[in-house]
Amino acid sequence: MRHNVIDANSLELEDKVVTIKRVTKVVKGGRNMRFSALVVLGDRNGHVGVGLGKAAEIPEAIRKGREDAAKKLISVALDNVGSISHDFIGKFGGASILLKKAPEGTGIIAGGPARIVCELAGIRNIRTKSLGSNNKQNVVLAAMDALSQLKTPEEVAAARGKSVEEILN
Repeated sequence: MRHNVIDANSLELEDKVVTIKRVTKVVKGGRNMRFSALVVLGDRNGHVGVGLGKAAEIPEAIRKGREDAAKKLISVALDNVGSISHDFIGKFGGASILLKKAPEGTGIIAGGPARIVCELAGIRNIRTKSLGSNNKQNVVLAAMDALSQLKTPEEVAAARGKSVEEILN
């Protein structure tokens, strides 16, 4: 994934917890219980990040996840109807997610984990399909992979040495 460094302090960020899992490590004296929290952070205006936090208490795990997500913010290329500029398949581990461009009025058609990422990224119209694994963490990271690799028509035109009109038609 390519990361554009974004200053998290200058944005009004909102976070949502995707999952909280109780994880256990078996040690000599018994079991060590900890909590793992997967947090999505976004400004609903083209910036989104995902973080994982682990701690002995749930609030501390969420705080750590939020900090981790703030470090990993990416900017998403949106078009004029609040959708993505082209269809794309993102992959992470066993999970793949298909993101399809959608016209105005479609809304966010997505399953739970992918919906949270799309909402906090500021996408208003999109169709998604989760393929392969349904593991929430991998689906969220696959969606982030796809969103980080999206290109604007201007970027594609510049790379190919063509005009934006030639690319869009």
